[in-house]
Amino acid sequence: MRRALGAGAVLLAALASCRAPASPPSGFTLLFLGRSPAASLGGRSWAPDPDKSRIVAFDGRLHVVRELTNPRLATPMAVASLGGGRLLVTERTGEGVVLDTTGTVVREWDSPDVASLYAAGGGPRVVATRSPYYVPQVAAPEADTAPLIRVLDSLGHVTGGLAVIRRPALPILTDLVNAGAVATGGGEGASSAVYFAPLVRDEIRKYSSGGQLSWMVKRGLYRSEADPVFLPAKGSELRVRNALVSVALVVGPDGRLYALGGDDSAATRLRVDVVDTATGTIVATRRLGPRESGVALDPKGRLVAFDGDSALAAMAPGERSGNERELFAPAFALPDLHGDTVSQARFAGKVTLVNFWASWCDPCREEFPLMAQLYREFGRADFEIAAISDDVDHGKMLAFVAQYHPPFPILLGGGRMKATYHYRGLPYSVLLDRHGRIIERIFGFGGPEEFRELHETIAKEVRVPYR
Repeated sequence: MRRALGAGAVLLAALASCRAPASPPSGFTLLFLGRSPAASLGGRSWAPDPDKSRIVAFDGRLHVVRELTNPRLATPMAVASLGGGRLLVTERTGEGVVLDTTGTVVREWDSPDVASLYAAGGGPRVVATRSPYYVPQVAAPEADTAPLIRVLDSLGHVTGGLAVIRRPALPILTDLVNAGAVATGGGEGASSAVYFAPLVRDEIRKYSSGGQLSWMVKRGLYRSEADPVFLPAKGSELRVRNALVSVALVVGPDGRLYALGGDDSAATRLRVDVVDTATGTIVATRRLGPRESGVALDPKGRLVAFDGDSALAAMAPGERSGNERELFAPAFALPDLHGDTVSQARFAGKVTLVNFWASWCDPCREEFPLMAQLYREFGRADFEIAAISDDVDHGKMLAFVAQYHPPFPILLGGGRMKATYHYRGLPYSVLLDRHGRIIERIFGFGGPEEFRELHETIAKEVRVPYR
């Protein structure tokens, strides 16, 4: 479950004296938030907050000053600057989402691999690797000549490839062995250079625009390394022995490469290595503390760390998505089980949970009883649920309804809802205030705890008079 809302001082600790050779930027520049790379655009640093299904903007004091939410931002894992005032967001499942700094989606594309991670150096050239954030345990073997790094244009079309994959002894682990972090740009004359760090191997590499290896550096984590192998199974669970090494890469405003990686084999402890992009020399290393979930450069080009979770929590309510909540759109007008058209206008003046579901969605089956309980906890003058089925098979939809006997209205979307509302998967819910404006989006099913939090939110909203 991920809940995205609709529309303080941060304690910093100096990590290392890594002064930039060039003129330092004004204010702090965020490099990493959690385990994700950030991007600079328009004088702000933009970073994903996957737990809240949003992109957040930090100012030069590392205060969160804005958030962007959208149905297409279900689990954003990385942000890059695409140029032209646009951000390129990597979704966990590999889609690329291009949006401007108002949160308007410009375009979207599917992953060229099972799931991709994208990087861009501020221009129209995009590079993609197999994502370290979503790795299938087993995958179809690939040809030895398959590219390690794909090159895309700003429309998401694959135009070429760099280097080739490493083929492991167990070909079905190819995706795991070749997944990794990626960055591009940095250094004099290096706007087309690409940096890659495998998820499960102690290597950081620099490739030229033609795919030639310029250098490779190791952090010295292990005396010897081997490809991942399967461990004896526990029941039906597949287990793989491997070390999680590289997490994320960013080219800083000083032209240096910053590598976020594991300091133990499970990456429960993290470290940041600073790499000279010309030579591949590691010039500084800092191990992060348990609460140091944000990493930035200060105005003098020194590496600093801070409590990113506290920074997110300190975000003022008026800074969320602008001062006004966003209207839910397009307004729906759909048939119910009796064939009568039910429009969104029917729910005006009530806090309303618009829920999208389907009979083939297993989490929806778990969610329906909790929705029924929530529905009964509030009066109809204050709260409603509009549960919109996206089933194509009418018979299966009716069988689902017959099994759960929901007390709230069921509306029929006829398989057209995903194309209309652009959500990633089901279940997907949007909580609206009495004026039809979005309070929050809810991606997936989070169990009883989610519904306890949802009840609290609704209880606060129904106390607001309708004017």
